[in-house]
Amino acid sequence: MPSKTVTVGSSVGLHARPAADQSSPVTLAVAGGDPVDAGSALLIMTLGAAQGTEIVVESDDQAAVDAVAALVEADLDA
Repeated sequence: MPSKTVTVGSSVGLHARPAADQSSPVTLAVAGGDPVDAGSALLIMTLGAAQGTEIVVESDDQAAVDAVAALVEADLDA
């Protein structure tokens, strides 16, 4: 399954639903943690991923991994 490890770029941490518009399921996980649905804002908040936290983005679809990884890395709050 395609995956990519990226660093949270947002100054307020990971709090949005980066996979809300993806047609394939995408999960996010912190190192050593269980993956959560990247389309669920509530589950994403349970990760507690502050700026600088490494996140593993995973999906069956490489394009979805790349798209969500780019969003996680970006500071969308700037």
